[in-house]
Amino acid sequence: MRILNHEIPSAVGQTVTVAGWIHRRRRLAAVSFLVLRDRSGLSQIVVKTPETQAQLDELGEETVVQVTGTVAANPQAPGGAEIVDPVIEPLTEPAETPPIELWRPSVSAGLPVVLDNAPVALRHPAIRANWEVAAAALHGYRSSLDKQGFTEIQTPKIVGTATESGANVFALDYFGGPAYLAQSPQFYKQTMVGVFERVYEVGPVFRAEPHDTVRHLAEYVSLDAELGFISDHRDVLAVLRNVLADMLRSVGDRAGTALERLGVTLPEIPTEVPVLHFSEALKLAGANPDEPDLAPADERAIGEWALREHGSEFVAVEGYPMVKRPFYTNPQPSDPRWSNSFDLLFKGVELVTGGQRLHRYSDYVAALAARGESADAPEYRSYLQTFKHGMPPHGGFAIGLERFVARLTGAENVREVTLFPRDLHRLTP
Repeated sequence: MRILNHEIPSAVGQTVTVAGWIHRRRRLAAVSFLVLRDRSGLSQIVVKTPETQAQLDELGEETVVQVTGTVAANPQAPGGAEIVDPVIEPLTEPAETPPIELWRPSVSAGLPVVLDNAPVALRHPAIRANWEVAAAALHGYRSSLDKQGFTEIQTPKIVGTATESGANVFALDYFGGPAYLAQSPQFYKQTMVGVFERVYEVGPVFRAEPHDTVRHLAEYVSLDAELGFISDHRDVLAVLRNVLADMLRSVGDRAGTALERLGVTLPEIPTEVPVLHFSEALKLAGANPDEPDLAPADERAIGEWALREHGSEFVAVEGYPMVKRPFYTNPQPSDPRWSNSFDLLFKGVELVTGGQRLHRYSDYVAALAARGESADAPEYRSYLQTFKHGMPPHGGFAIGLERFVARLTGAENVREVTLFPRDLHRLTP
């Protein structure tokens, strides 16, 4: 039976079979070394016979092989053991030379080359490590909300209207009629609070925003959550804090090797995340007090303040102006100019948007009327039906998975941590 590379050190003296990709071949005068890669890591195989050396010479890097041999202790080998006296059985024809040298510790190719050759480039241990972190974060996200009484849902990604965001949308032909790719599951997750009280979703969202920046994608993975019976947005922030703590813990537990490969030290999220009101944040950043939003430079300044004053790489800014928030946002009771919403910044960049929603039907009618829209419009009819039949005070948040991983790993461009990015210019591979 096949064993994985990480199991080799525990099988010293035994005959084993391993299988994977030829990661690297090294030919010396009297001996050759085959470095084999599988999903668990690397192993070293010692080749001494002329026949097997000649066979190895014919097999290029990335050829898939099966190897049977004896495990011998060697402190210099990965894990302190290696395979000797091997019998190598190719499982594919000899592989072509990869466009990127996957055996090198770091990637020397530029990002466009990496993205153009993603089917092969993703095999590089340092590139693969980014998604190992993402997968561990996803596990932490789901397990955290599961234990907090949330139910996972899946909502439509083809919708008939696009009203939940000011961002541009992707239109498509739907059996001869108009439809759109969903920008957010917002309406649906609010509706499902009326069913399960607490819900979450992991799924793609689509934004046709013409931004060609290091932090924008046309398609990304959104981690959405919504919960009922809250007092205000601070209850939402408290749940978010616990979710992020569990995501970080899961990354540490499940992707430790990936973190080491990337040279990443996990941050700690404080029990109480520092919170600034939007008006205070503008003052702290030295911005114009009439600004309706925070500029990237403002976010960096606030992040530096939180780290300096509170030792936290996380900081929440609450009370954004209502004019900058969607119509379903609950205003601040003491001053309706401001909202019961927040952005959570991580290392000086917006990571999460969340807040309290309206929950009374009459409030939705008034909010839409204030924006010159009608609650009877077709695009709102099914959504607002939820609130006609009783909804508790509720709120939620959304985390962009790729942005979370990029901030965590220090990637300069979110495309570095995205499997197959979709943006203003890229639709392949």
